[in-house]
Amino acid sequence: MESTKPRLFSGMKPTGRLHFGNYFGALKQFVDLQDTHDSFIFIANLHALTGLPAKDKLMQDTHDLILDYLGAGLDPEKVTLFKQSDVLAHANLTWVFNNLVTVPYLMRAHAFKDAEAKKAEVNVGTFDYPVLMASDILLYNTDVVPVGKDQKQHVEYARDIAGKFNNQYGELFKLPKELILEEVEVIPGTDGQKMSKSYGNIIPLFGTDEEITKAVMGITTDSRGKDEEKNPDELVIYQIHKLFNGSEELKAQYTKGLGYGDAKKMLIKDIIDFVTPMRARRDYFAANPKLVQQILVEGAMKANDIAMKKIFDVYEAIGLTQ
Repeated sequence: MESTKPRLFSGMKPTGRLHFGNYFGALKQFVDLQDTHDSFIFIANLHALTGLPAKDKLMQDTHDLILDYLGAGLDPEKVTLFKQSDVLAHANLTWVFNNLVTVPYLMRAHAFKDAEAKKAEVNVGTFDYPVLMASDILLYNTDVVPVGKDQKQHVEYARDIAGKFNNQYGELFKLPKELILEEVEVIPGTDGQKMSKSYGNIIPLFGTDEEITKAVMGITTDSRGKDEEKNPDELVIYQIHKLFNGSEELKAQYTKGLGYGDAKKMLIKDIIDFVTPMRARRDYFAANPKLVQQILVEGAMKANDIAMKKIFDVYEAIGLTQ
């Protein structure tokens, strides 16, 4: 029986360990919305190929990401979890869409511009990334895609491509909408910049107590003393701390002059308390690999059922069936 809930689609690339920027910026939303939406959350391992990862690393990162999904609280009874590479329709639909879009249109993509600015040659996968992402989204009759503000363009590309196909071949694709939660649009790292592996300013989501402690102790602070009043909203440490403890009491402590050393000790404790139950869930699934495999197989079967029906309709509409 098909769900009456709005369908949500999103996912992450398996490109290394997740950090709390990933969690608060995306993964938490996946978990929070799983009761109100018919959610399809995938591991974007085809997208990860643009970085030319080594085979063993890609396999390990993919395995780790499904454990991170489950540890963070995604419930396979509520959410369809699957690997992108297990649904061949993603690549099939991308080739169809490639013939609808133009080179100048794709050259406007932020990701391509960024990549081109950083290196002389950009691989075709990076250039074509928005088309594959449009295929990801459109295959599943998606209503909403939770994204950060910096990824809004991907959903716009999906809508544009869907509209172009619908105008030429008939109304087959739903036009998805982005779901942006403004209060978590930027998660600060330990240096105050956006938390990112490329900046080396992360707090690892499933790090050890020692790794979390080291990261927190490295948070940038100013020279004001313990008893000096402070504006918490101007402090990097408070911007991070309030993600784990958003109480007015904590804010008042910072305002009245909480010492940075004491603040960091409090933050370390709050992070470890926060992540401990997630670690326990992750450890449970890590110890039960057959269960994890079953979750992925069942997810792929459900995703394939929907995706292949869509591909058949597409092929019929454009004349690839007899």
